Amino acid sequence: MINLHFQIQIIMAPKIRIHLADDHQVLIDGLSNLLQTVSNFEVAGTSLDGTTVYEDVMKDNADVLILDISMPKKDGIETLKEFNEKQLPCKVIILSSYDDLKIIKEVMKLGAKGYLTKNCAGENIIEAVEAVYQGQEYFSDAVREKIFNSFMDSPKLNHNAIIENPILSPREIEIIILIALEYSGKEISEKLFISAHTVETHRKNIMKKLNIKSTIGLVKYALKNNLINP
Repeated sequence: MINLHFQIQIIMAPKIRIHLADDHQVLIDGLSNLLQTVSNFEVAGTSLDGTTVYEDVMKDNADVLILDISMPKKDGIETLKEFNEKQLPCKVIILSSYDDLKIIKEVMKLGAKGYLTKNCAGENIIEAVEAVYQGQEYFSDAVREKIFNSFMDSPKLNHNAIIENPILSPREIEIIILIALEYSGKEISEKLFISAHTVETHRKNIMKKLNIKSTIGLVKYALKNNLINP
């Protein structure tokens, strides 16, 4: 008789290694305590000084960096530029006391994947880390509303349209609207503060999800779902 032995393996979710960079220790401690309530989150390290962030993230092998935009000596924008130049793959979520569109535009073009204002960081930080780790973008509600309102100036846009869809993300809905309003990839990237490459990636994903083969098909979808006015 052949005895077969089966070993049951428990598959654990991979740890998401997080680095916190902020010049206020109280904020770091509060976010660290909150993040570590999630079983697959690990706060791998912290930085209080902007000049050490790049080296600290490298040393910690962090997957996600939560970065204060106003770090001393070297701010978040300079840090993002360094990440770009050295092609560090860590995903970055910006923390800021401000929801200024110029700042949001600049950091998103430099590769940040999320933007949270500090007054809502505690409410959104866990969801934000999970989203950017999976390759998505994440904005707090006030920031997303400000971005969306920045292109609500077309008479063709149906301002009363319901933009929730179980298949598409809010960002994908925004891109469909702009494509239907005949914005180019470059113009969409400028409106939404993302790179032209990201716009093209979203466009391909949208067409795949909706089984649409052309830009004309996207326009028809927008009209059919009342996202724009004829």
